[in-house]
Amino acid sequence: RAFALSASYDSAISSWFANQLEADAPITARVYKPEFPLKYGCNPHQKPAMISSLLNSDDGLPFDVLNGVPGYINLLDAANAWQLVKELREATGLAAASSFKHVSPAGAAVAVPLKDVECDAYEVTREAADALTPVALAYLRARNADPMCSFGDFAAVSDVVDEATALILKKEVSDGIVAPGYTDEARAILAKKKGG
Repeated sequence: RAFALSASYDSAISSWFANQLEADAPITARVYKPEFPLKYGCNPHQKPAMISSLLNSDDGLPFDVLNGVPGYINLLDAANAWQLVKELREATGLAAASSFKHVSPAGAAVAVPLKDVECDAYEVTREAADALTPVALAYLRARNADPMCSFGDFAAVSDVVDEATALILKKEVSDGIVAPGYTDEARAILAKKKGG
């Protein structure tokens, strides 16, 4: 730890002098602090990796893990899925959701009402479909774009996860969900979810 702090300090001094001289620093060292271990490496048989953030950074990580321990691929899926739903929300003004598996989208959707044929395909009654919140509807559509590929996915939604969305997620095998927030009811439901 002493050597890491010393290297960080030396780098800060070098950067300060380079800035004062309006020159590029010949070498910049970044020192990281461990945040949390991952479940495993790229694959389950590999040694766990570690997520780190820059030492002396006030920002820390751009996300919080609220439940469980993600794997490396889970974090890649979360980052890519989040970017997709964020852009869909901005472009359409509708709640959006995506289902990612191994850094590829298995499904993406926005909250538009289900047709009767879609209700039949998604095995949801008309009354249940009409009662869904926009974010729950978007996730139901995204998950059912390819339910086989979505098995064990990492989901993302553009809006706060509500109880209706959590109840859908509870029934599915999913490694996690990234969202801008969660209602207390949704967190309670998802905290009880085990094994995907």
